[in-house]
Amino acid sequence: MAGLLEYKCPCCGGAIAFDSGIQKMKCPYCDTEFEMESLAAYDNVLNNQKPDSMNWNTDAGTDWQPGETEGMRIYICQSCGGQIVGDENMTATSCPFCGNPVVVAGNVSGLLKPDLVIPFKLDKEAAKRALNEHLQGKRLLPKVFKDQNHIDEIKGIYVPYWVFNADADADMRYRATRTTSWRDRDYIYTETRHYSVLRSGSLGFEAVPVDGSQKIPNDLMESIEPFDIHEAVDFQTAYLAGYLADKYDVTAEDSIERANERIKKSTEAVFATTVSDYMSVVPEASSIRLSNAEAKYALYPVWLLNTTWKDKQYTFAMNGQTGKFVGDLPADKAASRKWFWLLAAIGAAAAFGITMLLNML
Repeated sequence: MAGLLEYKCPCCGGAIAFDSGIQKMKCPYCDTEFEMESLAAYDNVLNNQKPDSMNWNTDAGTDWQPGETEGMRIYICQSCGGQIVGDENMTATSCPFCGNPVVVAGNVSGLLKPDLVIPFKLDKEAAKRALNEHLQGKRLLPKVFKDQNHIDEIKGIYVPYWVFNADADADMRYRATRTTSWRDRDYIYTETRHYSVLRSGSLGFEAVPVDGSQKIPNDLMESIEPFDIHEAVDFQTAYLAGYLADKYDVTAEDSIERANERIKKSTEAVFATTVSDYMSVVPEASSIRLSNAEAKYALYPVWLLNTTWKDKQYTFAMNGQTGKFVGDLPADKAASRKWFWLLAAIGAAAAFGITMLLNML
């Protein structure tokens, strides 16, 4: 026995059926009417919807050649476990992630050679000036944040990034409405038309960045973006001279989910701008397929300062290429109370003066 074919209303999700009186499909729940041809086209779109296909070639980085790592050492923080790469002549230093002392652990091993590096364009003095400007006018800031010796601890570090390049073909479907109203002597009428809006196209993505360090918050690194990948050069160990390099602890494979998320959000945002002139627009489905998808291993320049105050860590970061600076600041509660009572006293004095003036009039 043949089964019954059931159609769902695109507007409310209820079961719809053919109405012989109007020769159309009609939903008994929301009274929406559908032309047979429109419903068939919509059904065809649903049946041919493609799933996401976002796979990558992650052969990023290369193996070090004999002699290339000579003079390079791994330094490990005994407090947070952070690992940084420096040269063998590096003097005693503090961890750029938590500020505690680091010790030499041994030769570089188990680490891929980067494909690319963006060299530092801004020096330490530029980073200190940016930090000082960031601190200016902050009266409630604890003294430790303004201490010059403390500011001198800002460090230049190459942060490991996996950069993803791909071409994306995408299909998007939206549910949209247009509403028209009119009236006669007795009633106001409202007609709502429902549309299934389809968009298809292609986008190219170059150097979508995902930082390869768990020790540096992702939102902090994203806040100092963008980096200009066009200024990247083939990696040479000489670029590490005078700087630290963070040892990645997130692999390219583990970064794919975040790269796909960024590509998906960017694609959906671009396509959404093409759907206009509707009363409402609701995304229903998206399909993104990647091609020529590959990852590269790059080092990006960042100036970092980490400070702990009241058992909470505060991190400041500056893009070593563009100078973009970010960082959260605490407030000294003792200073806050002092300023509160001072302002309250000023307010009370002003109110008293106004009262006296009014009494004299």
